[in-house]
Amino acid sequence: MSKPRVAIFDFACCEGCQLQIVNLEEEIIDLVTLVDVVEWREAMSEQSEEYDIAIIEGSITRPQDEERLKEIRERAKILIALGACAVTGGINKLKNNFDLEDVKKCVYGKDAAMPHLDTAMTKAVGEVVKVDFVVPGCPINRAEFAVIVRSLALGKTPVLPTYPVCVECKMRENGCRFEYDEICLGPITRAGCDAPCPSAGHWCYGCRGYVDDPNVNAAKDILEKYGKTIDDLKSKMLLFNSKQEPTL
Repeated sequence: MSKPRVAIFDFACCEGCQLQIVNLEEEIIDLVTLVDVVEWREAMSEQSEEYDIAIIEGSITRPQDEERLKEIRERAKILIALGACAVTGGINKLKNNFDLEDVKKCVYGKDAAMPHLDTAMTKAVGEVVKVDFVVPGCPINRAEFAVIVRSLALGKTPVLPTYPVCVECKMRENGCRFEYDEICLGPITRAGCDAPCPSAGHWCYGCRGYVDDPNVNAAKDILEKYGKTIDDLKSKMLLFNSKQEPTL
């Protein structure tokens, strides 16, 4: 049986999630025994219009990018959104909280009206086309990416954790960031990253998006215990999840 053909594309992003793939190092060799990479601008010069799996990094910020994404979707049997920018719109979606013309002037100054700097409200990949699977995070967890690719190559359905980052924090015996008078998004954020931010002394930034059916009552109890409010929590949620709040 022929190996599935994989193409990797990037839109508005820093390409850090693709760098995480490169950081797999020797494990990449194992992965390419299962798939045939036919296009990947960051790592090869070859291009192809024939692929089974399309992996998309980056958010969609221009009308012409929407059209390009739709063409990719038509050719791909499976489409994977890679990283926070593709999955939720990521940090790029912060601009959606402001007037677009003001954003252009703030970023580009006197050059804001130049055609090649034209931009629109940021969209996640799933707001433009159907997404089959996601690899969340900023950047992605490369081990999780490898598991997802292996699963698809073997005809299995990859499954993401359905519990919050708090579970992984407890498994790593981390002290709760609320104890340090911080607002942490661990109670409502999808696990799977192994809690690197709290383990390094930082609050969870919510880069993996919200866990399915978050325990809202538990989150409210935590806020009340540490003298915080829902508005305090929402102010932190804007960084990676602008315009995508769960009901709190």
